[in-house]
Amino acid sequence: MTRSSVFTSLAALSLLLLSTACNNPDHAQDEVDLRQLVGAQTEAWNAHDATAWSKDFADDAEFVNIVGTVFQGHAEIETRHAAIFASIFKASHDTVTVRKVVFPGPDVAVVDMVHEVTGHTGLPPGVQNTEEGLLRTQMKFVLKRTDGQWRIVAGQNTDVKPAPAAP
Repeated sequence: MTRSSVFTSLAALSLLLLSTACNNPDHAQDEVDLRQLVGAQTEAWNAHDATAWSKDFADDAEFVNIVGTVFQGHAEIETRHAAIFASIFKASHDTVTVRKVVFPGPDVAVVDMVHEVTGHTGLPPGVQNTEEGLLRTQMKFVLKRTDGQWRIVAGQNTDVKPAPAAP
């Protein structure tokens, strides 16, 4: 490879990297906004307010709950959470830790969270506490920015099983 072809290759690579950087905006403020969204949703859970908890779901969102039931659309997500807030989770408290936020596209985000729920009076069939009095779940949201606002388009909640008993 000649010196000029090396220079040309480096210049082309630099332009490619520069154009890629311009197409991938800095998501620092987006991450702050998404963490605030999760914080507000956590407050809504702890207030047992299904309307506030579900407000950031898109009209056509899908949510897979802890037992694998798929809720279709914002209205069903809100209604089903109102039911659990009126029953087994009416006195519950949720502590949420955001594990990571990634941006696979300029207007798409994936938020990965750990939820730790205490104070519940029961659990759905097949679900058990991770530890005595503690239900831990892994929750993942896919969000899309529409008209400048982040909306949850898909969610998945999976319970963390208790550690197996020692042999």
